[in-house]
Amino acid sequence: MSTPVLYGPIGRAVRKISPFLEADALGVYVAALSMWSAAIGGTVKVSSRGSARPVLLWSALVAGTGRGKGTALRAALHVLDASLGRFLATHTTSGITSGASMVNHLWEQQEATAETEHGRDVRALVVEEEWSEVLRRVKRDASFTTKLRAAWDGATLRNTTKEEAQEVRDPAMVLHCHVTPSDWSKYVGESEAAGGSYNRILPFLLGSVPMLDDDRVSLPNVDGRDLSDAYAWATARPRVITLAEDARPLWRIVRRYARVLGEALPEGQAVFIERTAEQTLRVAACLAASECSETITDEMLSAAFTLVRRSVQDAVRITKGATAPKVKRQPLSLADKVRARIELHGGRATSSQILPYVGASAAEVRELPEIVVTVDRSGKTGRPATVFTLRGDDSRHAQAQPASAERDQNGSDSRSPVSRPANSQRDQNRATVVQMDAYRPAHALTPAPKPKHPEPLAANPFRALL
Repeated sequence: MSTPVLYGPIGRAVRKISPFLEADALGVYVAALSMWSAAIGGTVKVSSRGSARPVLLWSALVAGTGRGKGTALRAALHVLDASLGRFLATHTTSGITSGASMVNHLWEQQEATAETEHGRDVRALVVEEEWSEVLRRVKRDASFTTKLRAAWDGATLRNTTKEEAQEVRDPAMVLHCHVTPSDWSKYVGESEAAGGSYNRILPFLLGSVPMLDDDRVSLPNVDGRDLSDAYAWATARPRVITLAEDARPLWRIVRRYARVLGEALPEGQAVFIERTAEQTLRVAACLAASECSETITDEMLSAAFTLVRRSVQDAVRITKGATAPKVKRQPLSLADKVRARIELHGGRATSSQILPYVGASAAEVRELPEIVVTVDRSGKTGRPATVFTLRGDDSRHAQAQPASAERDQNGSDSRSPVSRPANSQRDQNRATVVQMDAYRPAHALTPAPKPKHPEPLAANPFRALL
C-alpha cells in the first residue's frame, strides 16, 4: 500500500500531533488539506492545459464506526483553526441534501458579503460526518448530482425554481465527508460515478492505530505562523499557480499512466479514477500555496502524486468489494488436500499429519500420481514412519529419504537428515504457512510467460495496480 508524503507546513503539523492521536495521520492530513483548499479557493486557481481551474479538494474518509474519522477531523481543526482566522467558524456548514439548497446557501452568503470590505465571498466548507444520511435523501433530487459536478468544476450555479432567480459565479465549495465502506458501496454506485458525480471525491481508507495508554493527554500546540503567512499571501489577491519546468516530466508521467490505469481496470472501477491527473494537480497547487509559491516544483508534484495514488488504490479496493461477484467455492480434490497438508509441514508429512485431515486411506493417497511415498527408518526405536512428499520437488524429496534407502526409480537422491545441506533445515522451518498455490489445480501452477519488453517498475508508479 502506498504511503503518502506529508508535505509542507500542514504535513509537519500533522506529524507533530500524530503520536498523541488514536487516529490515522492520513485522515488528519486529508481533512486539513480539504479545509485549506476551501480557505484559499476564492482567490487561488491552478493552470491546467491553458485554463485556470479551481484548487478545491473534495475528500471522503472511509472507515468503520469508531475507526477515528471524527478524531481525524477534530485534529485537522486543531492544526488549521488558528492559522485561518475565523474562516472555519463562519464558512463551515452541513446538511445540504438537494441541489437547490446547495445553490441557496452559496447565494445567501454571496448576498451577505457583497457590500463588505473584501467583497463577495462564495467560499464554503461542507462537512458531512454522517454522509450516508445525506446520500439517502439526495436520491430523490435529480438536480443534486448535476449541481455537485458544477460546484467541483467551479462553474456557475443557478436556481430557477425560486421567485427570485439565484446565480452564483465561481463557487468555491469543498465537500469533506465520512462514510463506512458498506455505505459507500450501497449509495455511491457505478452509475452515479459514471456520470462524474462522485469520482470528483478522493476516498481514503483509514488504517487502525494502537490505543494510547493515557487518553487524557491533550494535543500539543502547533506553530501556525507559516500557515498564517501563507493564508494572508493566498487571499491577498487572485493568484494562478503553474507548473515549474522541473515538474513537467513527472506531470507527463502522471497523465500517461493515469490513462493507462483507467484503460486497464474494469469499467466499474475505472470510472472512480478518471480525474487522477487533475486531482494531483490540485493537491500540488494547494501544497505550493502553503509555501507562498506560485509555481509547483517537482518535489511538490511528487508529494501530491503519492497522496492521489493512495486514493486511487483505496478507490480500487472499495469498489472491488462492491462490484466483484460472489464465486461459489469449489470443493477441493483429494490431491489438493494432500498437497496442502504436505506444504503445511514444510514439504514432507507423515501419515498422522495427513490421513486424519483428508478423509482418505493410505492406499488411496499412494495412488495419487504426484505424491511420493517413502519409509523413514532413521529412528532408533519405534516403527518406521511413512513419509509423503511431492513428486518433482527434489529438495523436499531429498529430506524425506531415509539414510538406508537407495536412489529410487525416479532418480531421487536419498540422503539422511544428517547429510542434508545446512540451509535445508532452515527451509523446513520457514515453510510454516500454506501457500495459495496449494489450493489450485496442478495445471494452474505453471508460471505465466514473462512479457517480452517489461517496463522498469520505477518508470510506472501505477504498475502495482495493473
